Amino acid sequence: MDERANLMNMMKITIKVLIQSALNLDRSLDSDFPPLQQFFFVLEHCLKHGLKVKKSFIGQNKSFFGPLELVEKLCPESVDIFTNIRNLPEIKTSVGRGRAWLHLSLMQKKLADYLQVLIDHKDLLSDFYEHEALMMEEEGAVIVGLLMGLNMIDANLCLKGEDLDSQVGIIDFSFCLKDIQQNDSEKKADEITTVLDQKHYVEELNRHLSCTVGDLQSKIELLEKTNSKLNEELVAAKDRIVSLQDEHNQLLQESMHIQKKSERHLEVNMQDTKVELETYKQTRQGLDEMYNETWKQLNVEKQVRMELEKELDLQLGMKTEMEMAMKLLEKDIHEKQDTLVVLRKQLDDVKSINLQMCEKVKEAEMALQNKSEQLCLLQAKMDLVDSTTRAMEERLQDLEKSKQISEENCIKMKTNLEVKTENLKQQLQKLDSQRSHLEHSLQSEKEQQRTIQEELFKEKEKNISLQNDLLKYSELKKDFDKLLLEKTQLQKRCVEQEQALQEMGFHLSQSKLKMEDIKEVNKALKGHAWLKDDEATGCKQCNKEFSISRRKYAVSVGESECWSHDTTENQKKVDNLHLQPPHHCRNCGDIFCNTCSSNELSLPSYPKPVRVCDTCHNLLLQRCSSNCS
Repeated sequence: MDERANLMNMMKITIKVLIQSALNLDRSLDSDFPPLQQFFFVLEHCLKHGLKVKKSFIGQNKSFFGPLELVEKLCPESVDIFTNIRNLPEIKTSVGRGRAWLHLSLMQKKLADYLQVLIDHKDLLSDFYEHEALMMEEEGAVIVGLLMGLNMIDANLCLKGEDLDSQVGIIDFSFCLKDIQQNDSEKKADEITTVLDQKHYVEELNRHLSCTVGDLQSKIELLEKTNSKLNEELVAAKDRIVSLQDEHNQLLQESMHIQKKSERHLEVNMQDTKVELETYKQTRQGLDEMYNETWKQLNVEKQVRMELEKELDLQLGMKTEMEMAMKLLEKDIHEKQDTLVVLRKQLDDVKSINLQMCEKVKEAEMALQNKSEQLCLLQAKMDLVDSTTRAMEERLQDLEKSKQISEENCIKMKTNLEVKTENLKQQLQKLDSQRSHLEHSLQSEKEQQRTIQEELFKEKEKNISLQNDLLKYSELKKDFDKLLLEKTQLQKRCVEQEQALQEMGFHLSQSKLKMEDIKEVNKALKGHAWLKDDEATGCKQCNKEFSISRRKYAVSVGESECWSHDTTENQKKVDNLHLQPPHHCRNCGDIFCNTCSSNELSLPSYPKPVRVCDTCHNLLLQRCSSNCS
């Protein structure tokens, strides 16, 4: 404790002497200036106080340059100083590097700022200093406050050619001792200079405080902007979560609807296949009967025999095509069953994914609630900071008023001294009273300085708390970014599932078209029962009756009874014979007249275009146009 108090007193005296001598010189200081050398020696002793001894391979090492190296990491502005120190070839020890750092930081007028940064990070200084060291206690902050007054001094120090490694510092206070036999006028002048020095010191402190207040206001504005951005992002995130939930519900409804449709289509397909099998059996029996009847008529009519042989060949081809179609139908049924199994598996996967989505949404809502609570706490802290800044501004205004009053007093003192230099002996009593008044004002200013230092400590603590809040805010932002990434991944999964569903719908539409084609082929293969010539009495569409003479393209001898003796009537019958010959429709199998069956189309059971009735022609054209679309 005694050693710390002695070092503090020595530091105060050396700084005071250095400022007074620098103001008397009115020029920049050199490295040979004795008060400046004494200041560096005393500051070196203060930095060495309470240093921990570090053991190495060479031996024990105790250097004050170790804690100063932390400034390079904490303040990026000091990088140039360390690079200049490393480039000096004359300096080889850590003590020399520390002295060079003190010289250069004083030239930059940032010595107090750098030491303030070190004191703010006492957790890092604890690795180099003991707990009772001067830099770890309140005296370190007092030294930093004293060093703020050195910013008014201009120093021009040259490090080249100086042996900083082997310098031995001896503290000499002979120049600090005052001569007892000085005149009273010299004492008054010294007191005035001290008052001026203290005024400059207070101005420097005010400037530093105004800078810190401006920095705090800028930080508060940044925090308010970031808080507003966070609120907007939270609102947008809530809206997106609601939209995702709606899309999720729509997907569930669409998947259920598709499942029901697929089940209905399967049932319809199974019923169609059963009906087609029954029709195939019936058509086979009808073909056998027609084959027997045609076998009986072969010996009677050769022309009919040729036509029947052709029809038999066509029917045999139709049988083979029917068998092939049945095989294809069985394959399609198996494939559709496999696709149904795959669809059910996919639906199960979609359900599991939806459950996971619901859980993640709940977790996100909980996280958002926690973040909103933390934001409320941050807003409360910001209100406290605003109140403290307002109080600081009011105090600064009071300090400026007191500064103006002190300046006015100093001007009055100067005028009185210039006018009353001849009457000093008569006005000694008045000067003594003024001196006592100045002493009281100095004491009050010292008390104000102490209060300002206490307020500075409080502001530092508040700054540390704000930094911790900013770190928490960065962590919250990282969590929010993670949630956004998870949301984008879920959206990608939803898009992929939609594409898969669209592909399944496309495959189902193609299968529907194939089934319709197969139904048409089956209908064509059924033939709707080929109508016999004997059974048809007239055209099925226009209902015109057919006679025996109209069924054949020429009149036989045995049919002469149907002809009348009138030649005009016979000519009309011949005309009717040529105008309306009967024809079979190759699609439905009914008999039509020439006008009602004048169209031809290519059917799947015939290699070439064949004759088709008007109704079948229109139906087939409509189906072809729907398939093409």
